[in-house]
Amino acid sequence: MGWFSKADDGFFLATVQPNGEAARVEKYLGVVNGEAIIGANIFRDMFSSIRDVVGGRAGGYERALAGARDAALADMTAAAREMGADGVVGIDFDYEVLGETNGMMMVSVSGTAVKMA
Repeated sequence: MGWFSKADDGFFLATVQPNGEAARVEKYLGVVNGEAIIGANIFRDMFSSIRDVVGGRAGGYERALAGARDAALADMTAAAREMGADGVVGIDFDYEVLGETNGMMMVSVSGTAVKMA
């Protein structure tokens, strides 16, 4: 199907257009999206700076980013459900740094709301 596809509570999400017998689109309803913006805080920045020096993963940023991604995905799913959709296909995630001092990060997700057959 694709590198990202799942179905929770009867709601189908995929980064690609399904083209098999297992999942088929009956009707395209329109583009939906969701956004989440997270701000960096002093403690996360401090520990991230240490990771820059010694190497390794910045766990605080990773958790914040995962939370923002989940929130954006939830917003998009809610918008699709409002349209009567039971799935979203062609999902695309985008990440942007925002703010005067690049202290915020935006996660946006968009896709096409669909009714599955």
